[in-house]
Amino acid sequence: MSMEKAQPRPPEPEGCLTAFVRIPVRIVVLVVVVPVRMVWDVLVVCARAVERVLLRPLVRALGWIGTQLLAPLFRGVATVALWVGKALFVWPWVALWRYVMVPVARYGFVIPAAWLYRQILTPLGHGLAWLLRGVGTALFVWPWVALWRYVLAPFGRYGIGVPAAWVYRWILAPLGKGLAFLAVGLWRYGIAIPAAWLYRAVLTPLGHALVRLGKALFVWPWVALWRYVVVPVVRYGIVIPLGWLWRRVLVPLGREIADAFRVCWRVAGYISRAVGRALKWMAWNLVGRPVTWFYRSVCTPVGHWVRDQVWTPARRAAVEAGRAARGALRSARATVRQARRDAWHALVGGPRVTEPVEPVVASTRTLGSTTTASGAAPAPEISLRKRG
Repeated sequence: MSMEKAQPRPPEPEGCLTAFVRIPVRIVVLVVVVPVRMVWDVLVVCARAVERVLLRPLVRALGWIGTQLLAPLFRGVATVALWVGKALFVWPWVALWRYVMVPVARYGFVIPAAWLYRQILTPLGHGLAWLLRGVGTALFVWPWVALWRYVLAPFGRYGIGVPAAWVYRWILAPLGKGLAFLAVGLWRYGIAIPAAWLYRAVLTPLGHALVRLGKALFVWPWVALWRYVVVPVVRYGIVIPLGWLWRRVLVPLGREIADAFRVCWRVAGYISRAVGRALKWMAWNLVGRPVTWFYRSVCTPVGHWVRDQVWTPARRAAVEAGRAARGALRSARATVRQARRDAWHALVGGPRVTEPVEPVVASTRTLGSTTTASGAAPAPEISLRKRG
């Protein structure tokens, strides 16, 4: 048998109070909610713009600075500080301990002390221990052992133990048993049985009577007052009217206010979206479209002209100047190096040492032209007509 699906509860019938309150409440709530919703939408748009324009680039820039600049800098500083700390505070003490203190302690104190202990002190100690053990045993052990074995033990056994055991067995034990039997009988028949009879025959009925009298005087009137006065007054005078007020007035009113807020918030969203679209259209037509036309028609051609006519020639000239400067610096370094080597040879003497120089390949020239061409195979200097 298949399980039946739970049917949704039918909506409760609406009263006249609900229909009377709904339209005014929604009108008032709409008037209150529309400015709040528009302010909320403006704040959301501003927050998204700030997050997209400012926060994301800032976070990316901070991340790049941290990963590309600060992290290598900190790693380098930490590495240098670690090496300097080891060089100043670790390696000197390690070398002092390993090469000075350990050999001195080992060969100056430990090995002589071990030999002295093993060859001299140990045999001497064994001999002294054997001598002291024998002397101590003869002076402090054997006399006391003899005194205990031959004097105190016999005296304690036959002078105290045996008479005391006889007195306990034949005098004290029978006397104690008789006194105990007498005390038990006196307690049982003189105190326990009369007290139990008094509790069962007198005190128990008297206690029950006092309990019934106390209930009749101090409990039952208050129970009757609570059951037949307080409970009906509270139930029919407070709880039932408040329940009816909550169920019939406050709950429908609260539900209508919540529904009004929900509907008005949605309607305010539509209004705010329409106002936003209108403002966006006005901003585009008043500001965005002229700025776009100006950028495309004026800024872009000017930028292309500056790039092609100013920036590219300037960059090419700077590259050529840099190459020429590097070549001049390279020639100056070679001249200074050669002058220093010649001065050293003049002062010291000896065979002149020359640095190995890479072979210079003559620049090739094409046939019929005096200019060189990079990457072209060298052509013979004799023309084809002279070669016949």
